[in-house]
Amino acid sequence: MIHEFFYINWDVPNYIFDFGFFKFRWYSLMFILAFACGMIIYKKMIIREKKPLILWDNILFPVFLGTFLGARLGHCLFYQPGYFIPHFWEIFIPIKDGKLTGFEGIASHGAAIGILLALYYYSRKNKVPYLWVLDRIVITIALAGFFIRIGNLMNSEIIGKVTTVPWGFVFRQLEGTAECCEPRHPTQIYESLCYLIIFVFLYLLYLKKRPPFRDGVIFSCFLILLFSVRFCIEFLKEVQVDFEKSLPLDMGQWLSIPLIVAGFVLLISLYRKGLTVKPQLQPAPAESKPVAGNKSGHKNKRNTENKRR
Repeated sequence: MIHEFFYINWDVPNYIFDFGFFKFRWYSLMFILAFACGMIIYKKMIIREKKPLILWDNILFPVFLGTFLGARLGHCLFYQPGYFIPHFWEIFIPIKDGKLTGFEGIASHGAAIGILLALYYYSRKNKVPYLWVLDRIVITIALAGFFIRIGNLMNSEIIGKVTTVPWGFVFRQLEGTAECCEPRHPTQIYESLCYLIIFVFLYLLYLKKRPPFRDGVIFSCFLILLFSVRFCIEFLKEVQVDFEKSLPLDMGQWLSIPLIVAGFVLLISLYRKGLTVKPQLQPAPAESKPVAGNKSGHKNKRNTENKRR
């Protein structure tokens, strides 16, 4: 038995307010903060690049819808298809047995797919390059990942494996379950801090002025970095569903691999073209013909007078 001095007792309720029929959870607050901060940052980018603000007005609804539908469908189809296929409407309706349950279970990989599709629609509708949009939005998504994982910590979910490190967390809110009473890796904190670092790195890439990066460079770096972090930290996590125990890699890792590969393929193709855009040289102004001097002017004048004579 590990002495209590060597671990952290985590006993935070997963809700902020309890109205009886409805609980406002920490995860909901983090989700709202993620969207609010993302919108503020994207607006600053639009203003900085002197783009029309209609681009900012038009992005909230498709991104919110793509995130929600993708994340929800991703969880239900990737992790619990046996239950949700027969109970399809429970994917979208947060009510079970007459009780408001909220949406329990979302998947970041599903959210990634949903956002990609939503941004493709957004880019076509607003007539802006798809990779240009992706380069900017993924910066805000990295920051959103930080908030979401903090929400997971407050909810005592997506916990790590048993550990003896002195910063291991004992999740007291899981009392009565097999995951309670043993120190575990706080994988939510590991992941959230990595996402925050990725956000800072990508934002600094975006702020680089001369020469600017080609469209797609920031997006490819995002895919490689974020999903590589996800892949590695999954080794420290408990599996979310039982069928993953029989797999050599868990579902989160299998879903991360194609996104990492896509990031490398895109980055290599951009590298062949040049990662930065060379500034176009302005053509030199055409030299004007030399104006005739005074002497030639006098000669012309004399010739004219002679002709008159």
